[in-house]
Amino acid sequence: MSSKFKGKSADRPDITRAALDPEPSTVHSKMDLVSKTLFAPFNNKKKDTSRILTDLAPVIMTPRMMNAAATVSSRSRGSLGASASGGSRLDFATLGRAPMRLTLGSRRITSRDLQIVEATDELLDAEIPEAEGIASDVSLLRGFNATVPSSEKNRTRRKQMRNVETPRIGLKKLGMSARGMMMEDEEERSIASEEDVVVVSRLDERGKRKGKRRGRESLSAAKALGKDELRRQTQEILLDKENLHVRRSLINSEIVEINNKIKALDSIRERLEQDLLKLHEDELELDDELGGVQERIEFEEAAFRQSDNIKTAPVPHVAPSRRRRGPVFLPSEHDELPPGVAFMTLESHLTPITALDFSEPYGTLVSASQEDSQPRLWDLMTGSEIGRLRGHRGAVKCIQVEDNLCLTGAEDGSVRLWDLRLVDEDDWERDSLADVAEEDEGTAYDGELVEKPNGIRSSEPSEAGTADQTGPCIRLFEGHSKAVTALYFEDECLVTGASDKTLRQWDLATGQCVMTMDILWAISHPQPTIPGNGIPNHLFPSAVASAGHFAVPTPPSADGSWDMYEDFVGGVQFWGYGLVSGSGDGAVRMWDMRTGQAHRTLMGHTSPVTCLQFDEMHIASGSLDKSIRIWDVRTGGTFETLKYDHAVTALQFDTRKVIAATGENGVKIYNRTSMQHSSLSTNGHTQPVERIRYMDRYLVSGGRDAAVKIWTL
Repeated sequence: MSSKFKGKSADRPDITRAALDPEPSTVHSKMDLVSKTLFAPFNNKKKDTSRILTDLAPVIMTPRMMNAAATVSSRSRGSLGASASGGSRLDFATLGRAPMRLTLGSRRITSRDLQIVEATDELLDAEIPEAEGIASDVSLLRGFNATVPSSEKNRTRRKQMRNVETPRIGLKKLGMSARGMMMEDEEERSIASEEDVVVVSRLDERGKRKGKRRGRESLSAAKALGKDELRRQTQEILLDKENLHVRRSLINSEIVEINNKIKALDSIRERLEQDLLKLHEDELELDDELGGVQERIEFEEAAFRQSDNIKTAPVPHVAPSRRRRGPVFLPSEHDELPPGVAFMTLESHLTPITALDFSEPYGTLVSASQEDSQPRLWDLMTGSEIGRLRGHRGAVKCIQVEDNLCLTGAEDGSVRLWDLRLVDEDDWERDSLADVAEEDEGTAYDGELVEKPNGIRSSEPSEAGTADQTGPCIRLFEGHSKAVTALYFEDECLVTGASDKTLRQWDLATGQCVMTMDILWAISHPQPTIPGNGIPNHLFPSAVASAGHFAVPTPPSADGSWDMYEDFVGGVQFWGYGLVSGSGDGAVRMWDMRTGQAHRTLMGHTSPVTCLQFDEMHIASGSLDKSIRIWDVRTGGTFETLKYDHAVTALQFDTRKVIAATGENGVKIYNRTSMQHSSLSTNGHTQPVERIRYMDRYLVSGGRDAAVKIWTL
């Protein structure tokens, strides 16, 4: 017996070697054996988890898992050799779990890689971290499970289970013919309805019916699925519903993510639009700066020519400050001031400010107030009062300052031209008794007003239009019968408007009244208006157009105060031969200064016009109707309308902004590029603002609190 077993044990290694020896005599080659071993696990019956993992293999095989598999496969392969040398039986299971490394083509595969399939339960139970904001109630693996194509296989299988073998009835042909499509001729087939009860009739060769009409059985009656199949379908349907919930959650999360992206893109768009508006503002600023540089070039060239030939060269033309473009010269310390703050207050007036103007930033300011016939002269560099302009017999209503010249119009119906360089602080601080005594001791014509044929009064009969050879008032213009409420001068031309409802054009060089324009005549002879621009003339109150006294109550301001508005002419300005005026009938009229005729009337305001300004393209007018209208000079239509809560009493505009006094304590600023409103109130007025004037980044305002504020823009 021992020899018998000994012989068997001696023969066994030979059998093992024969199985592994790649000789031609072996039945199966080594490669066939390895192929069977590698593909053996995939020939078994798959479970649901195995099918899912098969679909998700590219996702599960992350670099980390591949490294782990490589680590496992790189272990010692001695177990295979030990089992072979130890005489253990070599079967497929042992070979499939052996860490044997083989090469198939260009890819190196190990049998350890197949252990991932065996660990599907552990992989499904593992928690996988998810990115924030993506279906927080659905795991990442569960989301893949619900969205992979294999999730539709159950539905397809159930659909196939419900298919019943029936005679061909030609549904495809019916569908093709219903859509107007043609198909190749086919054999005749019976057409039956999908109703549960139909009658299928056929004709035999003789044209007779084969049988009587009878109801056929339902298609579902001939199909028996069984309890196991129905339970399986129930589980599949529940799983499909769960998958639908997962997909819905994923889609909702994607919608939320898209909404967040849209919000982020909207914010980016808004920022880009703001940048675009800023670029547009910069472009407008550069245009103004270019215009200012060109004006400066013309001025310096004219000054250079005058210095070469003093007798023949003309005086250099300087554009008025209201039309001057581009940045102005400012002290370097001005950049250190915060924008939108009133950094200086001038307090000397006792009543509300009625008019103000200045020559340049940190230059000379002239301001006037109610019930005060002496406008005050200020040094804006130091904030101190230089002196007073004495000569008017009533409160000053309008002021314009250009360099060292100043024009003032007052309630006494006169206009005075002042040389601000001649103002002496000591002379104008004397009291009135000393002035009266000085006048009594003077010559016969000192202080006596002599009427001139041209409408100019002079205190010296030898000089027509000359007020005082030694004082700051160098010319006196009289001709209006009521208060002068608006004026504008440029070069040697002056235009004034008064409550006597007339406009007068003057020659500053000679002091002559060149032309008188009657607003009442223009009202009684209206010019054609642009259709749709506003209210016709005849709809305004008759008191406005009458020759009597003009007085309109102002709307209440922010503090509740109100007053009677008596200025029939709210503003005048000319450009070349074109003159624009705003009057108490709410009309903005355009006049031809060569003929004195109003050739266009812009109707739109429903209350008196209190202020206006215009350039080559647009006219801006403010009114007691709480609005500012910007008109297009070319078409006569309203280009833009700004609404406020209170009456507009003063305005000034350029290509980038509109600054206005609107019955509130703050100064209103409207950005014409971004169409945004803002207000200046830091260290500002304690009562509503009445008058404003700005140049570049320098603003002066006067209010009902009798204070004058200096602002930075």
